[in-house]
Amino acid sequence: MENRAFRAPKVPEVFWTFWVIKLLTTGIGETGADFMGTHSIPVAGIVGVGGFFAAMWWQLRADTYHSVRYWVTVLMVAVFGTMIADGPHVALGTPYWFDAIVYFVLLCALLAWWQRSEGTLSVHSIVTARRERFYWGTVLLTFGLGTALGDAAAINAGLGFAWSILLFGVAILVPLGLWRLGAPVIACFWGSYALTRPLGASVADYLASPPAHGGLGWGTGPVTAAGLALFAVLVGYVALTHSDEEGAHERAHHQEADHEADPEPEVPALD
Repeated sequence: MENRAFRAPKVPEVFWTFWVIKLLTTGIGETGADFMGTHSIPVAGIVGVGGFFAAMWWQLRADTYHSVRYWVTVLMVAVFGTMIADGPHVALGTPYWFDAIVYFVLLCALLAWWQRSEGTLSVHSIVTARRERFYWGTVLLTFGLGTALGDAAAINAGLGFAWSILLFGVAILVPLGLWRLGAPVIACFWGSYALTRPLGASVADYLASPPAHGGLGWGTGPVTAAGLALFAVLVGYVALTHSDEEGAHERAHHQEADHEADPEPEVPALD
């Protein structure tokens, strides 16, 4: 298969907007899939499966990074990832904790294959078509794993959505703390990345589920619509400002430093 090379990484720079938008996609994927599945299975199939393959085709055929294209693809992976995580539970009756173990094993196997093939798992190295395919396969498995983990905590373990939010809210800080203590940055990144899914999905389920099920009862439709509105605003912002492109914040930092080191000359006063 062709292994095209790109001029720059086809992924966004990891900054605060990256994590906020990523969390939004997890919540939208959770309630969006539930909303469509409840109201129309054919629509859910068309949007979830068809949208996923269409978005992946759009993303993989391009040679450069573009905010809208990238984040729309992540969003469709979120919807499709919810479906593939819920599928074994619905069709085979397997408990969510078992599905989580299966996805974890698959994720570890794919990461090992990626590392052996390319020598790095860094998102800053997504500069060839082969590495990008590894990247999106990993992203998809993290969504499946995260969905199963969230449901296992809330349902199998009986924690409910509120306690699951607390659990995964604390858990997602652990890789950050380990990174501060000197742990490998790549391992910490993928650990946090996988945990965004159960955290975002738990928040969305808490907002959407009826009070009898431990939620606020807003409904999957309104929660999905609100998430999509915020998603559109943030993606529009990074698309217009180009602030999520690789090296954007480093360039801004250097420009600020240069400005402070070389201020504008004072204009002498006229007598």
